Amino acid sequence: MFVPFLLLFISLALTTAAASTPGYGDFSLLGALCVIASAILLLRSFRGAHQQRKKWIIVDGSNVMHWKTGAPDMNAVRDVVDELRTRGYSPGVVFDANAGYLLAGRYQHDKALSRQLDLPVDRVMVVPKGTPADPYILQSALDYGGQVVSRDQFRDWAEAHPEIAEPGHLIKGGYRDGKLWLDLEADALV
Repeated sequence: MFVPFLLLFISLALTTAAASTPGYGDFSLLGALCVIASAILLLRSFRGAHQQRKKWIIVDGSNVMHWKTGAPDMNAVRDVVDELRTRGYSPGVVFDANAGYLLAGRYQHDKALSRQLDLPVDRVMVVPKGTPADPYILQSALDYGGQVVSRDQFRDWAEAHPEIAEPGHLIKGGYRDGKLWLDLEADALV
């Protein structure tokens, strides 16, 4: 963030100097363009710093899609993703290969499911056929330093992923009286 700020300061100083020095007025237009460019870089660095502070969280899509009614429902996953975004998290969703069949009667790949969730395609994963999603979910959470939203206890994976025993690593949730609840603490984002 220091470099964009420095560029903005230098651009402003040089533009001011060019505008106030006889014979260098033509350089003030170039300087103005540099001021605009460096201001854009500064704004992007603020935005990037904000995004880096976001807390990653991995959603077990194949588990969550059953929360609302017990039947597969993409609205439940969308509700969870929207709630997580509202709370400042950066959600990623992992589905079993059969998720599309359960939801729409046909295979659906990452891109199709990402459109339904209004998430970038790189934040949605459909695991390969015949492969359990659990190791992908747990490894993704570990790689990104995030938590996992699921009612699954992941007991089969406890030895390979001891972090699941840590309080707050697995986030439970569901619906009460038709309203989504997630077991997230209000001050979880620091």
